[in-house]
Amino acid sequence: MTEGEKKLINTFEARVRHFIYLHEELRKENDDLKLLLLDKDEEIDKISKSLKELQTNYANLKIAKALNAESGGDTAKTKQRLSNIVREIDKCIALLNN
Repeated sequence: MTEGEKKLINTFEARVRHFIYLHEELRKENDDLKLLLLDKDEEIDKISKSLKELQTNYANLKIAKALNAESGGDTAKTKQRLSNIVREIDKCIALLNN
């Protein structure tokens, strides 16, 4: 083997080692990004659940305000109206069960 061929082989080996190193670094970076993505997905799920809960609370508040407004702003009248609605619903459920 000539001196030129030895240099060529050494250069080739150095490049292969460098590419192996780069491959490992990219693999580590990819693994880190996958973990980050999972964390972000979990965060999005938590925020989505919170948003749904807030939307439900807002809808309930709107209903409560509407009922209160129908009763002229009187809390006692609103409670009585809700009690009547609950009794009506119970009657309907009882009729459906028969």
